[in-house]
Amino acid sequence: MRKAIVILFILSLCCMTHGQKYAVVDMEYVLKQIPAYETANDQLAQISKKWQREIETIEAEAKTMERNYQTEMVFLSDEMKRQRAAAIVAKEKEATDLKKHYFGPGGELDKKREALIKPIQDEIYNALKELCEQHKCQMILDKSSAPHIVYMAPKLDVSDELLLKLGYSK
Repeated sequence: MRKAIVILFILSLCCMTHGQKYAVVDMEYVLKQIPAYETANDQLAQISKKWQREIETIEAEAKTMERNYQTEMVFLSDEMKRQRAAAIVAKEKEATDLKKHYFGPGGELDKKREALIKPIQDEIYNALKELCEQHKCQMILDKSSAPHIVYMAPKLDVSDELLLKLGYSK
């Protein structure tokens, strides 16, 4: 029974795809050939490292405050203990808030990525759309993000053609 269902599924897939034309592009390869994309990624990495160092500095300050509090706790009055504990909590919250601000959803890193990468992605999308119309394809697949592709005829790969359309040569 199981074999019959699998065979029917495969046959239905074959029937559905009959007559449709596909092309394949290796986006990983294409993006590596675009200097603006590499530059944008480098900028994002540098900014991310800078922000991460800033957060780590604040976290280190909070840990130092905590250690100092632990060693001096026996000498502090109850009011001073509350003040120091509140200052430590505030410093930890500052680090957490900064993490969210820089790296959280809709944070500064996302906005920076959008500003740097989106124009490149839009240019690629428009070129792919033109290639799809030119080759009369119904679909263009990305082979770098589709590990389930076992084999592909090399003539279906339009990666180099996409690069030429974008103004980059091999």
